[in-house]
Amino acid sequence: MAGSVQLLIGAGGIYGAFIYYGVLQEGIYNYVGSDGSKFNFTLFLLALESAANVMVGLAGMLVTGGTKGLPQEMFALTGGTQIAAKFLTNAAMATGVSFPTQALAKSGKMIPVMIGGLALGGQKYSTREYVQVLAIVGGTAIFNLAKSKGGGASSSALGFIFLLGSLVCDGVTGGAQNNLKEKARKKGLKAKPYDMMLWTNFYMMLYMILAAVLTGEFFTAYTWTMANPSVLKDILYFSLCSAVGQSFIFYVVSVFDPLVCTTITTTRKIGSVLSSILIYGHSMSFQRWFGVAIATIGILGELESKFRPKSKRIPHAKVAHAA
Repeated sequence: MAGSVQLLIGAGGIYGAFIYYGVLQEGIYNYVGSDGSKFNFTLFLLALESAANVMVGLAGMLVTGGTKGLPQEMFALTGGTQIAAKFLTNAAMATGVSFPTQALAKSGKMIPVMIGGLALGGQKYSTREYVQVLAIVGGTAIFNLAKSKGGGASSSALGFIFLLGSLVCDGVTGGAQNNLKEKARKKGLKAKPYDMMLWTNFYMMLYMILAAVLTGEFFTAYTWTMANPSVLKDILYFSLCSAVGQSFIFYVVSVFDPLVCTTITTTRKIGSVLSSILIYGHSMSFQRWFGVAIATIGILGELESKFRPKSKRIPHAKVAHAA
């Protein structure tokens, strides 16, 4: 009974935080200011999100105890690859890619891993594994192209280039995180969950603040959001959802195991897509529902593969952020 209650708490926290996170994210990029311009300040947004995660990570580390001597250069690297992936995902939405499109596409994180395995490692994959990848990519393409056929504007080519770049960064992050763990192990250290949350987000925050200041976006975004206080409220809620969601992820990992967490976060993506469709009223023809169904089958197929014996699995990249 205790285990069931803990699972319900963890899954409820992840679902609630990250589904609302997705709703807020889409609303922020669709927000039209008093001067008629749309929100387009990704560096600023990610700096605030990372800052919220740093504060929650610091609080968690102070409560649970931190680990001294961790390889900071590896946190700097993983922070860089993760923030690059998040930046490119948000940049795709800023160019007009819908939330359902990016959510479905980002579910194909195993694509760069497979490409890398084929090109560099001589890895072989089963027919089923290729079908899973094709289902996610094909379903996403059907979803987007059906929108264009129905008369709406399709997502930009630049937006899809951003999504592809984000997937590549996800793949690099997996390798960098494995190197981080190996370096820590050689020092006789093991990073605790809140160590990972604090230090990764600390470097993500530094990169985004530096980039926002150097490009002048920080001050422009600050002025714009002050003139549109309702979007600032959404940005703060968005950042809080990210931090709360990560905390629940670490809770599930510590109480159960990463596989249970992966099950929750993978199915959460499907919930996020459906929530976006219902809340924002995306036009849904039969073709678009068919695209969602095909991509969902691919996502669930990827999830099921994680339950198979380790030797038969695709070596998926492990990415700390589930949003």
